[in-house]
Amino acid sequence: MSNQNPNTAALDGVQQKLCEAGFGTATPFHGTQRLSAQTRALAARYLSGEIGRGVRPAEFAIAPEFLQRMPTSNQHYSEAVRLIAAKAPLRILPGEKLAGGATLREGMQHRMPLTPFGSISHTTLGFEKALKVGYRGIRAEIEARLRHDDLDAEGADLLHAMRVCLDSATVWHGRYVAAMEELALETTGEISRNYSDVLASLRNVPENPPTTFREAVQALWLLWDLQRLCGNWSGIGRIDRMLGPFLKPDLAAGQITLDGARELLAHFWIKGCEWITAEGRGSGDAQFYQNIVLGGVDEKGQPVANEVTDLVLDVVEELHISDFPIAVRLSKDTPARLLHRLAAIQRLGGGIIAVYNDERIIPNLVRFGYPLEEARDYANDGCWEILIPGKTSFGYQPFDTLLLLQETLGLTAAEPSPRVEKVECSEWIARKRPDGRLDGFTDFESLYADFRNRMAREVGQLLNQVPFSKMPCPLLSLLVDDCIERGRSYLDGGPRYTVRSPHAGGLFDVANSLLVIRRLVYEERTLSLSEFAAIVQADWAGHEELRQRIRSRFDFCGNDSADADALLRRVFDDYTDMVGQVPERFGVLRPAGISTFGREGSAYLPHRTATAFGQKKGAILAPNFSATPGTDRRGPTAVIKSHCSVDFSRLPCGTALDLKILPASVEGKTGIQALSGLMRTFVQLGGIFMQIDVVDGNLLRDAQEHPDKYPNLSVRISGWSARFATLTKEWQDMIIARSELAAGR
Repeated sequence: MSNQNPNTAALDGVQQKLCEAGFGTATPFHGTQRLSAQTRALAARYLSGEIGRGVRPAEFAIAPEFLQRMPTSNQHYSEAVRLIAAKAPLRILPGEKLAGGATLREGMQHRMPLTPFGSISHTTLGFEKALKVGYRGIRAEIEARLRHDDLDAEGADLLHAMRVCLDSATVWHGRYVAAMEELALETTGEISRNYSDVLASLRNVPENPPTTFREAVQALWLLWDLQRLCGNWSGIGRIDRMLGPFLKPDLAAGQITLDGARELLAHFWIKGCEWITAEGRGSGDAQFYQNIVLGGVDEKGQPVANEVTDLVLDVVEELHISDFPIAVRLSKDTPARLLHRLAAIQRLGGGIIAVYNDERIIPNLVRFGYPLEEARDYANDGCWEILIPGKTSFGYQPFDTLLLLQETLGLTAAEPSPRVEKVECSEWIARKRPDGRLDGFTDFESLYADFRNRMAREVGQLLNQVPFSKMPCPLLSLLVDDCIERGRSYLDGGPRYTVRSPHAGGLFDVANSLLVIRRLVYEERTLSLSEFAAIVQADWAGHEELRQRIRSRFDFCGNDSADADALLRRVFDDYTDMVGQVPERFGVLRPAGISTFGREGSAYLPHRTATAFGQKKGAILAPNFSATPGTDRRGPTAVIKSHCSVDFSRLPCGTALDLKILPASVEGKTGIQALSGLMRTFVQLGGIFMQIDVVDGNLLRDAQEHPDKYPNLSVRISGWSARFATLTKEWQDMIIARSELAAGR
């Protein structure tokens, strides 16, 4: 058990802690200082990576004799959970107001400790139900199901493993209770009183439903963090809907103050940084798919926003912790006060606050087949894809539409050699297309038909994939509706909804390419298709003047251009028509989605050539369903109009609009009004999800060169936030390029 002595001069030592965490000396945290100095100092410790660097691999193992008995996969898994609960190190820090910690490195690495099994992400579990019934209610549900005689051997095996997992959760909880009892006796004064307060909130939950706000916050933390300890990365979901009903009566009864409630939520946010290490590089360590959803409506259509909503925003504004990215559900009825509050936080940077549009999403879900009550309860999967929390096994199937257009044009990413300064069109045509197939596209419609056929082939392959798996996951399945009743796990058809969503990427880039090809080749006949394809294949070598003329002459998608947006709609409509023909197959829901999730800068880039609209090979292209960096020249409102020019009622799984905005453009009251207006416009025009990041490319370049100066600088990536210093150079360059192009540099 980690138990560190408190800083006896906590108030005097706060600034030192903040400086060590990289917050500087002038404005260590943002906004009004509502939180206590002790809480801010604790945040600094977590954000510095001190706590995360203390996480260690499991130093225990499943006994060989157990494995020699040839257990089932579920038995193997549940034995691992039993040992983790009994032996994983406890973490208790003086002054913390919540108990529980995910202390095994394997969980941080997205693995199930002690086993060869993977773990699960891209989901949001049924924490709301678990708070209502407690582990006790789930245990009763399992026992009742086991008494039925229609459960097959596979189902019984799963439920017995679930029961072991529940018993293990009780053991883990009991270890924390015992440790708190000991610490409360060993210490004195304020330290002892804090341990006693934590102990009082810990005894009853999560075995039983919470009776107070403090118990509810503690229960939610333990429910979520045990999954994390065992490697599963779940979103939190609708935290104000879950916790608000507990806070209101406590406030009315005088059992807690708003200041006290804010401190508790701040500790929840701080403990969510337990895996920060500032070690290693990748796509960022700022969060582990632990998204939060605020606002919206309940199953009866009544507004959810409450005191917890405001307190969460207080915490985020002050501590600027990005590890719980927040999406706020908006509608035409969202009050201006809330929009202004969101804008004030958005302009701090980091992309911590994004927004959903209830006016579009709820009707989409109902049209797709979800009951209205469930549609109103939507959340996300850990990034931004839309699902019904606690009822859905979710996955998405990405593919690159720009690659399909390249195939139509006969372009290959491997050619020509980078050393070639210029490739003559006739030489390339003779080498690559001796059959003259490109010249067989005598008009634009024949070329487009070939591209559409390739897209149909790709979508058809995705729709025929069967996603079910026998990989064990009884712990996670405990918190997903219908797994117990069906006797099948989260991955094996147990949840009420199994969703595998085709996700197309590159649609803006395809539309831009088609726009140029149609005009230059088929309308103006400046070049033949073969000649133009040869120039693109050669990465525009020897044709820079033509490339620059294209870049300056055309209004591409993102500029509210009728011609460009019409082609975007055509590609969008064809794609969504294809997916819409098969809303369900093999017991799996197949809602259409559009995303890249950063693949435009990693997975897709090596396979992409230069583009017909003047981008050279290696350029970062359009993220998600957003403008290609550098092509949007008429401001964010034009970008929103282009984005919303399609019929999003055809896209049940959703998509994202990414906006990068310079800090100087959102300063003062005018800046708040501008950001609020963008959000209001987005809702009115029928968008689905928008993520705004206020960021300066010059600052990012300095952070790239001097990472020690900016260890906690956060940026929005593509559905998640990340600390800039933990990104690879490739990812950093992509974010810098987007930011500088957005600024017109």
